[in-house]
Amino acid sequence: MTEIILTLSVFAALATAAFAARWASTRMRAHHVSEETNTVVRLVAGLFVVMTSLVFGLLINSSRASFETLGDQVQSYAARLILLDRTLAAVGPEADDARRLLAGYVQAAVENPARVQRNESLRSYQAEDRLRAVSDSFSAIVPADDRSRALLADAARRYRDIVEQRWTIIEAGQGRLPIQLTLMLAGWLVLIFASFGYRAPRNAVIDLTFVSAAALIAGSLYLVLDMNVPFSGPMQISDLPLRQSLAELRRAAP
Repeated sequence: MTEIILTLSVFAALATAAFAARWASTRMRAHHVSEETNTVVRLVAGLFVVMTSLVFGLLINSSRASFETLGDQVQSYAARLILLDRTLAAVGPEADDARRLLAGYVQAAVENPARVQRNESLRSYQAEDRLRAVSDSFSAIVPADDRSRALLADAARRYRDIVEQRWTIIEAGQGRLPIQLTLMLAGWLVLIFASFGYRAPRNAVIDLTFVSAAALIAGSLYLVLDMNVPFSGPMQISDLPLRQSLAELRRAAP
C-alpha cells in the first residue's frame, strides 16, 4: 500500500509540476522567459536528467539483484527441506511423525503464504511453531545405535540451517530501499518536469505527453519499489520451489 501511495503522489507531483510551470511562464515578466533564461533552465535540467538516470539505474540494479538473490535463497531453502526429510527417513520409522509434521509445515506454507509484515505486532508465528514442532518430534527420539545418533545429529544441524535461512529470507523480504533516496529522486524528477513545462506550447499533444510521461515514470518507480518488497505486490518471488519440495516430500512420505 505504501508503494502505491508513493507512486500516485509522484505521478501527481510530476504532472502538476509540468502544467504549473507552463501556466506560470505565461504570467512571468519578459526577462524571466527570455531565450537566455530558457537556455540556463535547460542546462540545469540536463544536469538533473543525468543525475536522475544514474541514481534510477542504481536503484533498478539494486532491487533486481536483491530480488534474484532472494529467489535463489528460496530455492536453496526448498532443497534443504527435502534433505532434512531424507535424513529423517534414514533414521527409521521412529522419525515418521517428524516427517509428517515437516510435510504439513511445507503444505501450510504453500496454501497459506504468510506475507512479510513490516509491523512486528501484525506478524504471525504459526509457521515458526509448525517448524519447531518438527524439531521437538525428532529430538525426542532415543537413538538405538551410533548410526541413529549420527543421523539425528545431522538432522539437528540441517534443521538449524533451515531456521537460519528462513529468518534470513524473512528479513531480506522486508525491503531496504532508503526512502530518503527515493524522495530525493522524486524531487529531481519534479524539477525536470517543471523545466519541460517552462515555455511549453499549449496544445493537446503536449498535455498528453506530460501525462503519459508522468505515468510511465511513476510506473517505473513503482516496479522498483515493488521488486524491493518481493513477498507482496504484483512482482513476487515464485513459490514453485516450495511446491516442488512438497511434491517430493509427499512422494517419499511414510
